[in-house]
Amino acid sequence: MDVSLATRRLTLRQPVLADAERLARHLDNFAVSGNLSRVPYPYRLADAKAWIRSWDPDRPAAETGFVIDLPGEGLIGHVGFHPDEQGTVIGYWLGEPYWNRGLMTEAASAALGWYFETTTEPAIGSGVFHFNKASLAIQKKLGFTETGSSSRLCLARGEEVRHIDTRLTRATWEARHA
Repeated sequence: MDVSLATRRLTLRQPVLADAERLARHLDNFAVSGNLSRVPYPYRLADAKAWIRSWDPDRPAAETGFVIDLPGEGLIGHVGFHPDEQGTVIGYWLGEPYWNRGLMTEAASAALGWYFETTTEPAIGSGVFHFNKASLAIQKKLGFTETGSSSRLCLARGEEVRHIDTRLTRATWEARHA
């Protein structure tokens, strides 16, 4: 879906080719890509351009994503939805210079609000690699609960890594935002 969202500090929007350099710069950092399942390391400008060119703004909600744009800075991260063995999941990343400011909680909250308004899905999954305590804290702030663990391939690390699986129900989301 070709949609944009605005939060107090951020704009969540569809990617454009002009985002490629910032996208590559942030993802070509092992501190970022080493926390993600589907991102290789090193991550090059050609990878960023290929990803942006493959973007289809008419995807269904369960496959929609947003670049996170900080006015005056540009692209600082991404939040989006994709199918997974857990069903639809939300995934996200933020460039390291923007960590510890509450920006990802703000972005993910806006994306989740949009997702639950746009779909009738009763829940959404997510999770983190076992060492990513900051991302797990974000999920807990948003109302996710741990549901178990699994093993996931981390492309940047080139190995299977223990993954903490999480889930957020529509009922929990709505109760927190009533």
